[in-house]
Amino acid sequence: MAIYESYQPGQIVYVIIRNPHAQDVANVQQAAVVQHPEMPGQLALFLYETYYPLTDELAVYLTASEAESAYYEAFGFSEYEGYYG
Repeated sequence: MAIYESYQPGQIVYVIIRNPHAQDVANVQQAAVVQHPEMPGQLALFLYETYYPLTDELAVYLTASEAESAYYEAFGFSEYEGYYG
């Protein structure tokens, strides 16, 4: 099943995203699944006022706790306290 078949427009999901200005900084961010405005029939994540194509290359989580667990596994920061959304 393709990733776009798993999500519906209007659904809220969570992703781990790196800060583009400081690659050693990442956090869990809430994002909305939307219809891509420039690619009819395709879904995108709307995050930071930008549309990101929803592809199998993204790690998308249905809950904040799933994303936080993945964040901890990837980065191992015990001081991580939650997502910013």
